[in-house]
Amino acid sequence: MIHSDQIKRVVREHYAESLQTGCCGSGSSCCGVESAENLDISGPALGCGTPLGYAELKPGETVIDLGSGAGREVLMAAREVGPEGHAIGVDMTPEMIATARENARRNRLSNAEFRLGEIEQLPIAAASADVVISNCVINLVPDKAKAFAEAFRALKPGGRLVVSDMVTRGVLPDSMRSDLTAWAGCVAGAVDVQAYTAALERAGFRDAEILARSEAPPGQVFSITVRARKP
Repeated sequence: MIHSDQIKRVVREHYAESLQTGCCGSGSSCCGVESAENLDISGPALGCGTPLGYAELKPGETVIDLGSGAGREVLMAAREVGPEGHAIGVDMTPEMIATARENARRNRLSNAEFRLGEIEQLPIAAASADVVISNCVINLVPDKAKAFAEAFRALKPGGRLVVSDMVTRGVLPDSMRSDLTAWAGCVAGAVDVQAYTAALERAGFRDAEILARSEAPPGQVFSITVRARKP
């Protein structure tokens, strides 16, 4: 069985390398493009959905992006919540944090902030966020229950979670789940879609709703966008 530290090391190295190659690499499920009109952003566009499109951000809100990469969605969120709001990105890859901070500086978005850390141990105060978003990152985390629990802790009562991610219908074979390259490619860490929403409920979230999904045959990964709330 692969140790979680091995998975994190390979994922960290993979995404640091993506800054040089411009994307996740051949065959990856988590490379995508989301429009960032009028923003000057370097680094790859990584994701499998558009969580911001469903987040319904309001001026003055605080938004946290789990696994923020080069900062694209954090900067988009910072622009949406305005100068009275705050957008915080958390990522475990130092190279991504450095790129994201430079992107924020270049776009003069002083209400965008990037913190180095893991989403299973967020460097975020409890009950400090109105919205938590994430784009194709939870599948990369070995302990998804802890990641959801941390997102729940960070949200204010009444706050909302909107995540896009890769899931499956059914359970992936052990040979796939033991493939470190497949973990970094947003495949091996995908779990059954019903297990995914059940994990949200166990973390304390309510009203989990799948807002968008792609299609795939049983045993294959596909993308979903889910919204849930903290009571």
